[in-house]
Amino acid sequence: MGGSAARAASARQGAIRRLFSAASPSIPTFAHKGGRGRALGLSLLLAALSLLLTTPAHAIELTGQLTQGGFVTGRTTPGATVLLGDRALMVGKDGLFVFGFGRDQAPTAQLTIIHSNGESEQQMLDIAQREFDIQRINNMEQAKVTPNPADLARIKADQEKINEVRGGAPTESQDFLVPFIWPAQGPISGVYGSQRILNGEPRAPHYGLDIAAPEGSPVVAPAPGWVRLVASDFFLTGGTIIIDHGFGVQSAFIHMKALQAKIGTYVRQGEVIGHVGQTGRATGPHLHWGMTWLDVRLDPAFWVPADGNLAAQN
Repeated sequence: MGGSAARAASARQGAIRRLFSAASPSIPTFAHKGGRGRALGLSLLLAALSLLLTTPAHAIELTGQLTQGGFVTGRTTPGATVLLGDRALMVGKDGLFVFGFGRDQAPTAQLTIIHSNGESEQQMLDIAQREFDIQRINNMEQAKVTPNPADLARIKADQEKINEVRGGAPTESQDFLVPFIWPAQGPISGVYGSQRILNGEPRAPHYGLDIAAPEGSPVVAPAPGWVRLVASDFFLTGGTIIIDHGFGVQSAFIHMKALQAKIGTYVRQGEVIGHVGQTGRATGPHLHWGMTWLDVRLDPAFWVPADGNLAAQN
């Protein structure tokens, strides 16, 4: 094998190790029932191999999950322009870039890199498609399911505050690269992507992970970051905190009580930010943990190790 071919093979092998290294967020088995976990794992492997087989000798370094709800980090030459479809991505001074896929992401996505010398490269990414559960929740206060006009106005105002935080310019902080820990301990009562049927009425999918825990249980920051929003009484989400981990990656914690985090402050991983409650539209005490990259809803289950919450495995 010639020198350039050997280097290309080495780059591909290195990329495989990066894509499936222990440092990468894993897929917890509790989020997939029956054979779905194995099927999704196989789909991810095939998608990764398809990506790598088309990678040029100066391989684009990608780590993460090429699947709906997944998140990917990459590195390129500093000063390059990176596009996902027609969306320009933030590129750090060290060449770091990130992107994510929503619940309804199509089976493919095009990644384009334009280097500072004018050279460009493109890759068509194969995005694994998932099957999502249907979750029925009954005996919910009907006013929370079908709000009146005054409550709808309040919901709109609450959402505008959230959108303002999520729509702000992303920072160059790289706190999201820290291996995340669970923000609370308890059984999983709701998973990402499930179709919600409330009191028999179909509603929007569930964009987060619900952790059932006794009311008053501590909620901690899963990773460091800046506190961008603290609200104690939003109509739907109740006690709400949003932490910014950098590059547009944010964590939202809702239905909380006794909030401790202060807006504008920096919290460290493991720091108590509040406590589990049942505020807003909730039928019992639990923490809803949602994650976003810009306006894209991500699956928090990919960010934490399954063995970090023993109660979730019972």
